[in-house]
Amino acid sequence: MKPIIAIPADIRQFDGTTWHAVQTQYVRAALKAADVMSLLIPALEEGNDPDAILDRVDGLLVSGSATNVHPSLYGGEVRESDGPFDPARDATSLPLIRRALDRGIPLLAICRGIQELNVALGGTLATEIQDQPGIWDHRNPLQADRDVNYAIRQDVVIAEGSCIARYLGAGRVPVNSLHRQAISKTAPRLQVEALADDGTVEAVSVIDAKGFAIGVQWHPEYWAEKDGPSRALFEAFGTAARTYAASRQR
Repeated sequence: MKPIIAIPADIRQFDGTTWHAVQTQYVRAALKAADVMSLLIPALEEGNDPDAILDRVDGLLVSGSATNVHPSLYGGEVRESDGPFDPARDATSLPLIRRALDRGIPLLAICRGIQELNVALGGTLATEIQDQPGIWDHRNPLQADRDVNYAIRQDVVIAEGSCIARYLGAGRVPVNSLHRQAISKTAPRLQVEALADDGTVEAVSVIDAKGFAIGVQWHPEYWAEKDGPSRALFEAFGTAARTYAASRQR
């Protein structure tokens, strides 16, 4: 049987009501590249039981989103211009991240996910990084063609001997990094794995993790079926989920 992973949903408003939603690109990458099935976890400000959810899955995929982590969760200034925010997503993802790490459940955190991982472990975020001296504009160009928006157009430098180098190799790797926020103060339990040329943190791993636990600021899910490094990252996550699933059946 295929392993099953959890993906926390976002809150979205359309058709005059509230929806719990996950972008297709994450579900498809999990299925086609990681070879796992997905369960979508509703975003609730209260009522989710992280352990009850994690008891039933073999991995946790924390996706990107158009929303940002609320600054109150890391002691930042709350400005509506740094939104939109999704408190229900925050309240769902952060406890799941902490408990997945405690239990050794494989974790892959992407874009908003790496930011949630950093905040969950005590780090902080920088907002509107494109306004900081020397920092590139990493924002989504917001063209009508999503392939243009998610084009692989930037290199990151992966550190020698890092966890992610096992799967992607060390040195320069081309990626598609789209974001307005980024890690500022790195959480004590995180190791920086890759940087953009402007110094932006692009990948981290959890130092004391019991298993696979990696966060990336870019979007490997979008090209996971075509791009080698993107696929390799999802394949590694899928392998970790299968290993965890096998350990649960002993």
